Amino acid sequence: METAGYLERIRIVLVDTQDGANIGSVCRAMKTMGITDLAIVGDREYDEDRVRTLALHASDIWEKAKRFGTLSEALADSIFTVGATRRRGKFRKLSAYSPEQLSEKISTLPDGRISIVFGRESDGLRDDEVAQCSSIVTIPTSDAFPSLNLSQAVQIICYVLFNGALVYKQGMTAVSHEKARESAAGISEHLEKMGYYKLADEEKWTRQLIADIIERAALSGEELRRFEKIFRKAELIAMHKRDI
Repeated sequence: METAGYLERIRIVLVDTQDGANIGSVCRAMKTMGITDLAIVGDREYDEDRVRTLALHASDIWEKAKRFGTLSEALADSIFTVGATRRRGKFRKLSAYSPEQLSEKISTLPDGRISIVFGRESDGLRDDEVAQCSSIVTIPTSDAFPSLNLSQAVQIICYVLFNGALVYKQGMTAVSHEKARESAAGISEHLEKMGYYKLADEEKWTRQLIADIIERAALSGEELRRFEKIFRKAELIAMHKRDI
């Protein structure tokens, strides 16, 4: 089974990791499963010895890791973004992939980077960070002790992706995470001009939902332009009817 083309586009994103030893363990977990693209969000400085001791023969992943000031910068060029979290709530996602479902979903996506985001050791991802991802993945655990160590969580996700790796057909390129957000903002503006929003915060959550749907659908640039045209045309029709 060939895995390279499938796994090369996977990026593991660590948000504000607190201990360099955990970064080293993540590097080792990634490399054993053939995933080598690591991004670190935040401005913390890490003890090189702690990172390298735990990374062992995967120190090259640490050396090549990309640093970003914000999560939005780390996700900007991805076509599919997934937050790893077990917590659910009113302001988080309505549904979650299992690791196996995530692997299956990724195997159907066109060319482009896929980012899987992991939060802090102490409290994971915040609500606003989960909101920046189009989807979430949750690892099933026992109710008696549901919390996983950061590197354990990365290892499980990477293992499932490696185990389900498939040769995928290259061809259509999906729009980026950043473009999906920009498009959702434009569509939301059309809806606002049509008088669609009536409730507090309705615009915020509708825009988020549209962005998530666009990214999950892995639309091409031309498909997205046609999708946006539907809302532009609807706005013009609504304005015309108001003028009659």
